[in-house]
Amino acid sequence: MTDSTMNDQVSLLIVDDHPVVRDGLRGMFENAPGFTVLGEASDGVEALECAAALDPDVILMDLRMPGGGGVDAIRELTRRGARAKVLVLTTYDTDSDTLPAIEAGATGYLLKDAPRDELFTAVRAAAEGRTVLSPAVAARLVSAVRTPGAPGNEPLSAREREVLALVAKGTSNREIARELFISEATVKTHLTHLYAKLGVNDRAAAVATAYQRGILG
Repeated sequence: MTDSTMNDQVSLLIVDDHPVVRDGLRGMFENAPGFTVLGEASDGVEALECAAALDPDVILMDLRMPGGGGVDAIRELTRRGARAKVLVLTTYDTDSDTLPAIEAGATGYLLKDAPRDELFTAVRAAAEGRTVLSPAVAARLVSAVRTPGAPGNEPLSAREREVLALVAKGTSNREIARELFISEATVKTHLTHLYAKLGVNDRAAAVATAYQRGILG
């Protein structure tokens, strides 16, 4: 299994307004086994054009770029139903950056001080559709979901808690189905129910809210 995983190439599009950052990321990934850099973009507008032309597995997306921001690009990629998973890689971890990016459809959110191996692992996880959050960002999301008037604390069922715990570990729907001996359709049903109970729309927000409410950890 390890050999086949290593042989599976993950294709990347690097989006950042700083050439030196793009050069550094390109060099890092091109010198690591299992990654192919298809192209670069300097802002969100160019990122949309490149994503359509190159069809990468993962887009490494900066957020604050003069020619077009990352959040708008992520939102448009989501609207278009783009196959690529977006992994935000930025220096910003404020509430005004993290939550909009996750809500727009980002699969993960890392800070640029992340260690090289953590970044490689995160890109592979993102390519598989798993949520990736740096600890600092997860803490921000936990704080951000403490909104007045949020849906009530309807308790999760035992099975929903099991599914949520596996989601928090970055487990895919297929892997959850296999581990719990249920179908993927059933997993999706459980996710829909627990999203409604937690008042969220996606995996990352569900995990953050569950930690904040003490359901996890």
